[in-house]
Amino acid sequence: MRTATAEPSFGPSSPMTTPPLPPAGVPEPTPGPSPAAAGPPPAPEPASLPTLRSEDGRLVLTDDRLEVRGQSFSLLELEGVELTPVRWLLWFLLGGFTLAGFLLAFLQHWLRTSPAMLGITAGALLLAYGTRGTNRLRIFRLGREAVYFSLPGATDAWQRLAAATNRRIQLRHDEAAAAAAAALTWQAEQEALQDPESPLPPEGPPFFLP
Repeated sequence: MRTATAEPSFGPSSPMTTPPLPPAGVPEPTPGPSPAAAGPPPAPEPASLPTLRSEDGRLVLTDDRLEVRGQSFSLLELEGVELTPVRWLLWFLLGGFTLAGFLLAFLQHWLRTSPAMLGITAGALLLAYGTRGTNRLRIFRLGREAVYFSLPGATDAWQRLAAATNRRIQLRHDEAAAAAAAALTWQAEQEALQDPESPLPPEGPPFFLP
């Protein structure tokens, strides 16, 4: 005994439906970049500071560089600077002995007045020159030997410039450390997005500068 099976009919009562086509001239949407493909956050702009210059032009301090007697250094490669007033010991001793010798010879009547006065004047000038001395600037470079410069003049003005240089060196190192910490944090977040099972890094910089 045969049973009749219903066959699908393709008559006008059951028309076939097709998906609508996009209108002509409209571009298809393209997938945007994934969060992992974006770049790291941009580093903040460094603070703009005025250029400092000594009266004789031997030292010039800008935002990111230090120039002393025509030799330029980047502030990021420096650890600090130190200024020490020093005396010319050789000229100091030579002036003292000259002054004492001519004065003793004049008092003992070994010399006449004119040559004695000339010798005493020369000894006093040498003694004054040795007492005045100079200012020794020592520049400490990271991983390299220190560099020395001789800067004549008043010590107070050079000390102010040295203090400003140390402040700017510390500022530039702090900015570089903050940029490095932000880049490391972004890299860890991207790795965590690619591997959800890995824990996220703790908030805050991964290291601290002294």
